[in-house]
Amino acid sequence: MSLSIYRLRPPKRANEAVDHALSSSERAAMIASATTKIAELLDVLQIDHKNDHNTRDTPKRVAKMFVEETMQGRFSGPPDITEFENSHSFSELLVTGPIEVRSTCAHHLMPIYGQAFIGVLPSADGKIIGLSKYDRIVNYFCSRLQIQEELVRQIGQFIMEKTTPRGVAVRISAVHMCKTHRGVRASHRSRMVTTAYFGALADDEALKREFLHESTSLEKNS
Repeated sequence: MSLSIYRLRPPKRANEAVDHALSSSERAAMIASATTKIAELLDVLQIDHKNDHNTRDTPKRVAKMFVEETMQGRFSGPPDITEFENSHSFSELLVTGPIEVRSTCAHHLMPIYGQAFIGVLPSADGKIIGLSKYDRIVNYFCSRLQIQEELVRQIGQFIMEKTTPRGVAVRISAVHMCKTHRGVRASHRSRMVTTAYFGALADDEALKREFLHESTSLEKNS
């Protein structure tokens, strides 16, 4: 598949998934096309990627990293959700974290790293999902170009739509290397915190306080 075929498809926002998961041949074609363009960028920057042993294979390495790692969440389907019967009708707030956040800033293509915390109010007559699935959901939405304000909402909306709990809260505390390694070159202690609430957790101040208290406790003990 050539790059021109990709251009015939409607462009997608950087933190949205493409219309269908890419096949192995489509991935290979995308990596090949991206390799050519990254080589052109290094040419513009006057970096010898043909003779320098340090950068000889850099265009392909970077292209493969973008497609198969940094942005793989755009090109693959969402994680499967394993559901279990809520046999004891558990309906209290559960909080899980810290979940590792590794993403890439959409503005400068610099790493974002930190921790996520998820709060869920299960439905007493509904189902619950495997605890590790929350980690997989976070990783799925992190594996694309992101801004943190939208990342918390994408994670929360997905959990609400796929598991139909009474409420969800998502909190992320992260370091942005577009701030620490360029511009003001801030300290790595400088973090950004964003929180999004859904369903009953958006309306109940006591539940919000409980979620924030539990998240802070988990963060301090991590």
